[in-house]
Amino acid sequence: MTDCQPTAIDAAFTVPFTHRLRFTEDVLGRDQSALAELLEPSGGAAARVQFWLDEQVAQAMPQLKARIRGFVADHADRVTMPGNIQVVRGGEAAKNDIHIIEQMLKCMNAAALDRRSYVIVVGGGAVLDAVGFAAALAHRGIRLVRLPTTTLAQADSGIGVKNAVNLFEQKNWIGTFAVPWGVINDAALLETLPDRDFRCGFSEAVKVTLLKDAEAFDAICRSAGRIRQRDWDAAAPVIRRSAELHLAHITEGGDPFEALEARPLDFGHWSAHTLEVMSGFQLRHGEAVSIGVAIDTVYSSLVCGLPKEDADRTLDCLAKLGLPLTHPLLEDTDTLFAGLEQFRQHLGGRLTLTMLPAVGQKLDVHEVDRSAMTEAIRQVTSFAAQPSGRS
Repeated sequence: MTDCQPTAIDAAFTVPFTHRLRFTEDVLGRDQSALAELLEPSGGAAARVQFWLDEQVAQAMPQLKARIRGFVADHADRVTMPGNIQVVRGGEAAKNDIHIIEQMLKCMNAAALDRRSYVIVVGGGAVLDAVGFAAALAHRGIRLVRLPTTTLAQADSGIGVKNAVNLFEQKNWIGTFAVPWGVINDAALLETLPDRDFRCGFSEAVKVTLLKDAEAFDAICRSAGRIRQRDWDAAAPVIRRSAELHLAHITEGGDPFEALEARPLDFGHWSAHTLEVMSGFQLRHGEAVSIGVAIDTVYSSLVCGLPKEDADRTLDCLAKLGLPLTHPLLEDTDTLFAGLEQFRQHLGGRLTLTMLPAVGQKLDVHEVDRSAMTEAIRQVTSFAAQPSGRS
């Protein structure tokens, strides 16, 4: 037996990914080529594709199934669809029952999908999350194409590289990081979106521009009233810029799988995730994010140097977009602040929150002044009670 020292080998490596983001006006109509070109035939055979459709979207757009079948028929040389179009319950219900994932996997197995097959999911953020999670598990990853049908998913979550469902009464407790094969933000898929859900997506646009693009934030403030009225000329550039900023953060920020402590795109989310659970998911994610962004923006003005006029401008912008700033559950500060520990566990390591020293800049903090945070909640609630804050 020789006397030798332990050997350590650390081999850094990178894995090349391509994130394919497309913007279309009618992806199942005149813009079909945008989707068809994402689907590569394999081994000389047409690509095997399984469509998953949000039940709420299917009800709102009864012609959608026929349009999907028409797309497949029009591109039979490169696409084949084994079995039926799969329909999954919409909204947060898609993420609240872990057994739904097993059902999805059974469908993917029955269709004989493999790693060069495609799962195309058409729906809101929760459905994208749940179907994406199942696709990431099957064969350790089936190619996923997302067609988001909400402003929230087109501006934010549909662009991301995360899939998850809820477990143990915690948001996104079980999930994966998986880069989608492609994402298509299509204007026609937003046409039947209810007004409440249309507004919700713009809380994430406010968030990301506050962090990364002061000029784009100013533009949202100027057009907030028109966006609330669903003026597409005002809304479309905001959705697109939000998507671009999220994409740049993922592809250029150096931390796509969130291995570092900081997660700046979760600005305002520590309280948002907690409020969603506290409300039994009666609060939409975008509504909870609006409240969370409002609170953390005011906190930033109290503790981190953000000018008060910028905090007030943010609250005014969110209100003009028709988004909520407060909720009665904020009175339960003990439960709300307990969410900080769940948020820390979700991040791993020490607590790290992103705050704003200025619009377009960010600051990572590792402690929360609870008296200042309570005061921030009070100020937001007071602002919301004013006529201007309820516009």
